[in-house]
Amino acid sequence: MSGVAVEFHSASFAEPGFAARVDELDLAIAPGELLVLLGRSGSGKTTTLRLVNALLVPSGGEVRVGGKATTAWDAVELRRRTGYVIQEGGLFPHFDVARNVALVPALLGWPVERIRDRVREMLRLVGLDPERFTARYPQELSGGERQRVGVARALAGDPPLVLMDEPFGALDPPTREEIRSEFGALVRGLGKTILFVTHDLREALALGDRIALLREGRLVFLGAPDELLASKDDEARAFVRTLDLGH
Repeated sequence: MSGVAVEFHSASFAEPGFAARVDELDLAIAPGELLVLLGRSGSGKTTTLRLVNALLVPSGGEVRVGGKATTAWDAVELRRRTGYVIQEGGLFPHFDVARNVALVPALLGWPVERIRDRVREMLRLVGLDPERFTARYPQELSGGERQRVGVARALAGDPPLVLMDEPFGALDPPTREEIRSEFGALVRGLGKTILFVTHDLREALALGDRIALLREGRLVFLGAPDELLASKDDEARAFVRTLDLGH
């Protein structure tokens, strides 16, 4: 995946008889960029994310990953090259931590020893001691620990592209702030292209190289965090007011 990492060309998604969840979206994400998709519930953030790894197919326009339309990719290959993190990590409850993290490297056919080393490397990267955590099961972990394992699993296959859908949304505020801070420091050194979905403006400001603000499926603002704070767009101003309210 080289050149522009992800491109939306007049991309839309609508189910028959319903309003478009994503409407004529034009957007390009550069390699190594962390782009935040910000918006209210129902604004089209998660739909936009799912168009990238072909969990959804555009009903109009086109989405390209690595210069190739998602419809031209083999869907399984595309998803193996794309890390995906959701709330609570989306871990398999019947797999221990080691097997959860090893999932994609195993599917890619890595040698056993390389997989074992990669699991330990990824756990250390997200602040979990391999000696303590590899044999544990998701139900034996705290919410923060599950989320760290989810991030480790998403990165284990060394994908150039990572999609994150409200990954810290289910955590209590102190844990969320701690992991968000650690994650921000972590990803800066990895060179990954990351699309990060949130409805939390503070999170968007802390993490994003740029912020794409969606409203009712349309892109209403795209720019750097400081540009959003200064924007005169009504939706941007509505989000900025939440900072004054302490939300």
